[in-house]
Amino acid sequence: MRILGLSAFYHDSAAALVDDGRIVAAAQEERFTRRKHDDSFPRHAIGYCLEEAGISLDEVDFVAFYDKPFIKFERLLETYIAFAPRGFSSFRLALPLWLKEKLFQKSLLKKKLKEIVPGFDWEKRLLFAEHHQSHAASAFFASPFERAVVLTMDGVGEWATTSVALGEGNDLRMLREIHFPHSVGLLYSAMTYYTGFKVNSGEYKVMGLAPYGEPKFKQQILDNLIDLKADGSFRLNMDYFDFATGLRMTNAKFDALFGGPARKPEELLTQHHMDLAASIQAVTEEIVLRLARALAAETGEKNLCLAGGVALNCVANGKILREKLFESIWVQPAAGDAGGAVGAALAGYHLFHGGPRTADNKHDKMQGAYLGPAFAQGDIEKRLTAAGAKFTVLDDTAMIDTLATDLAAEHALGWFQGRMEFGPRALGGRSIIGDPRSPRMQSTLNLKVKYRESFRPFAPAVLREDLEEWFEIDSDSPYMLMVADVAKCRQRPMTDAESSLFGIEKLNVPRSDIPAVTHVDYSARIQTVHVDTNPRFHALLSAFKQKTGCPVLVNTSFNVRGEPIVCTPEDAFRCFMGTELDVLAVGNCYLRKQDQDPALRLDYTNVFERD
Repeated sequence: MRILGLSAFYHDSAAALVDDGRIVAAAQEERFTRRKHDDSFPRHAIGYCLEEAGISLDEVDFVAFYDKPFIKFERLLETYIAFAPRGFSSFRLALPLWLKEKLFQKSLLKKKLKEIVPGFDWEKRLLFAEHHQSHAASAFFASPFERAVVLTMDGVGEWATTSVALGEGNDLRMLREIHFPHSVGLLYSAMTYYTGFKVNSGEYKVMGLAPYGEPKFKQQILDNLIDLKADGSFRLNMDYFDFATGLRMTNAKFDALFGGPARKPEELLTQHHMDLAASIQAVTEEIVLRLARALAAETGEKNLCLAGGVALNCVANGKILREKLFESIWVQPAAGDAGGAVGAALAGYHLFHGGPRTADNKHDKMQGAYLGPAFAQGDIEKRLTAAGAKFTVLDDTAMIDTLATDLAAEHALGWFQGRMEFGPRALGGRSIIGDPRSPRMQSTLNLKVKYRESFRPFAPAVLREDLEEWFEIDSDSPYMLMVADVAKCRQRPMTDAESSLFGIEKLNVPRSDIPAVTHVDYSARIQTVHVDTNPRFHALLSAFKQKTGCPVLVNTSFNVRGEPIVCTPEDAFRCFMGTELDVLAVGNCYLRKQDQDPALRLDYTNVFERD
């Protein structure tokens, strides 16, 4: 049975194809349209999934959508009634859009699908899962576990903002929910807005900024903004928020509580903003830990699955891991709304149609998240030639050896290999790679390659077999969703003068043998690299280790700030020519910047809207 899962019309549209429970392909629409967080109908992603499977749309048995729009509309109406007349302005703006398209999404979906296959009757082939059901299904059914408790946390689905489910075999039972407007995701987004970052894309910046500050406002948040219970359940004090009724996240009372109006995006970041980031991060960790403790005690389950946008908070995930509340934790790599496409398809197969499921408690179903398009070597050469690129074709051994030498010489590498990743993280398919030993690499990549804020940390990719010699963690982290400290023996103690520094002054102080991936609190967002899921990336790390003694590389996404991760060889070449990357590897094609036609250079600094 083939089921096509879709998420669309809010943000991060995506498509995924499942064949008898096996995930064949999955991709976000933004990668094809080059529009970050593209929310449109995922026509290109659908086309890719069908092409990967070698089928046409009329050979798909069912199409599953990731939420139920009519229930969302009920929430809009009931929220307005509950807060009336305070929410009239936002209701007045939202209602025409809902009446025009969102309320009738079933008809809209049928129309879009019939544009691809005219005359095909989708009346009996459209399935609708609930939003948190899709998230939970993406986490449990794709996990390696036969049994697990599933915790989903995000902004809001239809009504649910936090939910708990219990998975066993091919069954997934939703147990309980916390409903809108009470939302840990929206609480975090409110502080994202207040500190001057973009909601639904800037939350990870707040997480990265937090270690530069101190959680001075944690108790203030707990005393005023949220009533947090011992079991992790909570209610927000809506006197401080506008997201339920207004056109912004926070209000004047929120401003007064924290000493002034929200920071404008172009304004300088101050220690105050860093302390706010540290405080909301600390509160979020407290909420997540209390929920996890309560679930472990209540259910007695050995395994925990996480999904929803809050599950991308890898610092909080790392805290759960270190408490050893569960024997194993698995986080869906596409934990946000894009992953809902995978979850809807898996729910369609296992829950709607009773499809069987096997689990060995070792291997997940995401195939390392390498579920996007790949390009044959001959096709790569044709595409690069047409783009005007100058390249040398190397065999596998020569390519890996040459790149390891380049990396050891502190050259920044664009790495385009195999299938594209599904989800927000580059995992060695579409990556920018550098030498973590270099004290200059972090600032070089941020300012000259990524064109983004200097404070943002980079993640280490490490050979799984060398993990415990370099980091304080003993569990797999293949999807870069766990944070742990750099091993004590690799850390560099701070001098008294360095320890007295505050805020962004901490940035340029080397803290370990691998300073480019060591955050100011000695932490790192770790990706363990496994030979069975990405043998080529594993080979590069192994060659770098052989030359330098270091089994770690800087791994960040192959894009600039505001740009979706590159999808095609042409995307890779454009980004290469628009940044200060030194070398580029696309399949077996090796490119050096100095060999390229200077006329093809691009100015990428302001090509994409800043996130």
